[in-house]
Amino acid sequence: MVKVICDTSFLILLATKRIKNIDSLETDIGSLEFVVPKAVIEELERLSEKEEKSNESKQTLELIKSFETIPIYGNNVDSAIIQHIKDNGGIVATVDKELKNMIKKHNGSIISLSNNRIVLE
Repeated sequence: MVKVICDTSFLILLATKRIKNIDSLETDIGSLEFVVPKAVIEELERLSEKEEKSNESKQTLELIKSFETIPIYGNNVDSAIIQHIKDNGGIVATVDKELKNMIKKHNGSIISLSNNRIVLE
C-alpha cells in the first residue's frame, strides 16, 4: 500500500470534481492510500467558516472522514508537508505549482490532476 500525503488543494478537487482514472492509477503504481495531515484538516475547518469556500470545504471534510490522519502539524501547511518530505521522503498529492516545485527539489514524488485525471509526475 502506497501512502500519498494529500494537500488541501488536491482534496478540494477530489471532493468536488469527477476524477476519471482513480481505479486504473491504483493498478499502475500499486494500491494507494490517501492520508491527510492534521494541518490540512485544520486548514479545511478554517476555510469552512469562510463564506466563499464553505461548501467546498465542507464537502471535502465529509470526503476525508474515512481517510487516515497523520501527525503533520504547522501553521503553514505547505511548509509542514515539505519538512515531512525532507525528513521521510514520500508522495504528495497536490495541484499547487509552488508546492510541487519544492517537493521535487527535495526528491519527493507528486500526484496531481490534469484534465480531471490523476497523474504521477
